[in-house]
Amino acid sequence: MSGLYTIVCRDKSGSKPTRMALLNDHLTHIDTVFDRIKIAAPLRDDADEAFTGALLVITATSIADARAFIEADPYFKAEIWESVQIDKLGMSAGEWIGGKPW
Repeated sequence: MSGLYTIVCRDKSGSKPTRMALLNDHLTHIDTVFDRIKIAAPLRDDADEAFTGALLVITATSIADARAFIEADPYFKAEIWESVQIDKLGMSAGEWIGGKPW
């Protein structure tokens, strides 16, 4: 059964040139898996001057499935990320889910 999974990727220092060189390959890849993506967004510093990583919420059947999803990305293959954290998402309150259950 599919669920929602978060993927938080943190960029390695100095990875911007590689990130920019692979941008078209990355976007082409995203097009091939777009049906599984609920949100995908670059993370930026507070001054909005530099990339710090990426945040994705995707559908997957398990953490292993989510890991396979991110490992297929050209950015992952180029090792621009210092860390990749994957967790199953349990939503309990907020505007996106229609409020709060209590």
